[in-house]
Amino acid sequence: MDVAMVGLGRMGGNMARRLLRGGHRVVVWNRTYAKAEELGAEGAEPVRELTDVVKALQAPRAIWIMLPYGDATQAAIDELAPLLDEGDILIDGGNSPFQHDIERGAQLAAKGIRYLDAGTSGGVWGLEVGYCLMVGGDKSAFDVIEPLLKTLAPPGHGYEYCGGHGSGHFVKMVHNGIEYGMMQAYAEGFELLEATEWDLDLASIADLWNQGSVVRSWLLELAADAFKKDPGLEHITGYVEDTGEGRWTVEQGIAHSVPMPAITSALFMRFRSRQDDTFSGKVLAALRNEFGGHAVKEKE
Repeated sequence: MDVAMVGLGRMGGNMARRLLRGGHRVVVWNRTYAKAEELGAEGAEPVRELTDVVKALQAPRAIWIMLPYGDATQAAIDELAPLLDEGDILIDGGNSPFQHDIERGAQLAAKGIRYLDAGTSGGVWGLEVGYCLMVGGDKSAFDVIEPLLKTLAPPGHGYEYCGGHGSGHFVKMVHNGIEYGMMQAYAEGFELLEATEWDLDLASIADLWNQGSVVRSWLLELAADAFKKDPGLEHITGYVEDTGEGRWTVEQGIAHSVPMPAITSALFMRFRSRQDDTFSGKVLAALRNEFGGHAVKEKE
């Protein structure tokens, strides 16, 4: 079927490629036109202006937006919506807060535009292995774009209609919160392994644990790959950013009185990773020195 991909970053570009490989007609737009031209050389139809996306498709149009959440996504929707016809479909595949989807879905429905929020997981590997897709919003729109979902997702149960507006991004939000907790557990375990007196082969252990162990996972496969490239991880720093979804998950845990100690701790450890020498750590050291005479490490 015909579709436009708006935003050709790490996810959007490869999603467009996977759709092309699946035989779909793909119109592409990116703020930097060179990226659209690159996809054009692979069979896509690049356009220079966002308004040209609408002109390039016949109604009912399907436009998939893969832009950073917030101003960039909202600006694209604000520019596209007045140009669309009743029954056209807008899909936000980024990591927007689900509350935005509820508001946006109602506003667009009043104009006759069908809206879907599509939580998308797969990262840079999605081109080859497929994307896990969690979709919320207008059910009739979901039915229309299902051929796209089948192409983008892995074979089998690779996509799901989750419910009304916001449900797709809510499920993706919780997915990312769980990811935070899993990654933190692996990080702590490998730090302990690295700290022992034995010269343990962390890449080999990660690979070993993926052979039938209850902790096997794709994340563990990625850990093995990382240790093979850089056994001591000496070429990177421990600074860890967050894209917001861990925070939103914890906020929803508070809102629904659901205890989330593992995910909350993992989120706060990401904040800790961005500090070289924390004041709270200094307070702890000073207190230990004051009440117990424990030695403090003087600043050089």
